Amino acid sequence: MNAFDVTPFDARQAGDHIAELWTKDIVPRLHDYIAIPALSPAFDADWADSGHIDDAVTMVKDWMASRPIEAMTVWVQRLEGRTPLIVAEIEPFGSAGGGTTTTVLYGHLDKQPEMEGWRPGLGPWTPVMEGTRLYGRGGADDGYAAFASLAAIEAIQSAGGSHGRLVVLIEASEESGSPDLPAHVDALADRLGQVGLVVCLDSGCATYDTLWLTTSLRGLVGGTLTVKIVEEGMHSGAAGGIVPSSFRIMRIVLDRIERATDGAVPLQSANVEVPEHRRREAASTAALLGRGVYERMPLVDGARPAIEDHTEALLGKTWRPSLSYVGIDGVPPTAKAGNVLRPSTSLKLSLRIPPTADAEAVRSELISVIEGDPPYGAQVSFGDSEGATGWNAPDLAPWLQAALSRASNDNFGRDMQLYGEGGTIPFMGMLGEKFPSAQFVITGVLGPGSNAHGPNEFLDVAYAEALTRCLASVLDSAARTDPTAASGSMS
Repeated sequence: MNAFDVTPFDARQAGDHIAELWTKDIVPRLHDYIAIPALSPAFDADWADSGHIDDAVTMVKDWMASRPIEAMTVWVQRLEGRTPLIVAEIEPFGSAGGGTTTTVLYGHLDKQPEMEGWRPGLGPWTPVMEGTRLYGRGGADDGYAAFASLAAIEAIQSAGGSHGRLVVLIEASEESGSPDLPAHVDALADRLGQVGLVVCLDSGCATYDTLWLTTSLRGLVGGTLTVKIVEEGMHSGAAGGIVPSSFRIMRIVLDRIERATDGAVPLQSANVEVPEHRRREAASTAALLGRGVYERMPLVDGARPAIEDHTEALLGKTWRPSLSYVGIDGVPPTAKAGNVLRPSTSLKLSLRIPPTADAEAVRSELISVIEGDPPYGAQVSFGDSEGATGWNAPDLAPWLQAALSRASNDNFGRDMQLYGEGGTIPFMGMLGEKFPSAQFVITGVLGPGSNAHGPNEFLDVAYAEALTRCLASVLDSAARTDPTAASGSMS
């Protein structure tokens, strides 16, 4: 077949090709990928010397370059002082009539730290297949994306389909907030051209029985809150009652940014009005999931969620700010704790903010509230702070909504569902600003129990395979349509 053949897309043939590719090739390669401890730069400052990211990049790039895809060029873009970026350019194929725009497919291969709590027989760098679940760090978040993207493209070409001009970007700094990606995208500006469609496979799904489209992503502001009250540790019998503990001062400061009774974040810049159509989406999803909204969380016996109303719980996860305490310094383990009033306490804060909140404004207000008027004149600081603004999807163009609905019904026998996510993908907000007329397909495999960033992370291979089939169908539809056509309402 050459690039000028005009033949119909055989979805069954494409599906068979994808199934065989996943079973015989992709799953074994994912085993190899999981075994590489390719920690993101935020967790491995010496990543360039340790070589793990380069090992993962080489493995994934070599696999991509080996695929029998016509008119494809694969290379690694390297910029001084930054993590590498895998780039694959694929020229239009078949009866592509989608104009001159580019479709960008995005994923990442850097990983979160190991985390404790893996059950016996499992581990972050030990790939284990149980049924349709492939356990190990990074398989679902987001190592599978490069493989699924090229599998879909390969299947289109093998089954008489079409696709427009495609650029696949696989980065290596996403888990650190994508600090290197803007420079890479700027360096690729001429190659990217006008982006008409963005496909991101780094998101989630609320169930494994249909296609879920992410309609919003929260932003993120993080940093380290440090309180210091004395120059050195002191016997608690001598200092206690005279010197306030750094932990007590920390509690006072934390009360300024999170209400302990309900978790509300009283920062003006971090609270927004929830759009009415997003409220309707949350209500629809809540009606579908019921108690599954929070029953999927591994709560200990007797515990209950912060919000039990299903719709409000979803909105709490997707459109309201929430503060997590993800790390602590200055506190010895209990087995080595003496009767000492410690000189300082540091907490790593992770503040999720609504999709439309301005991350820089939140960061600025957070610093002001934390550092202003320090209790007891202690040294209080919020350092290493950074932020990433969230993303709220534009309305789906009618052709894309039809393509996604068709793909979901063909591959799952169910209608596509719309879903807001509580996580952050900085790339989406950046591309949304650079290409305001682009359409977005944000989806992924992070469903119930998959536990990205935590112990026992797994990839549901059956779902990933079905999602790959959906991707092939949508890319074929995009090739026969102008992706810059006027948007319609999302329903």
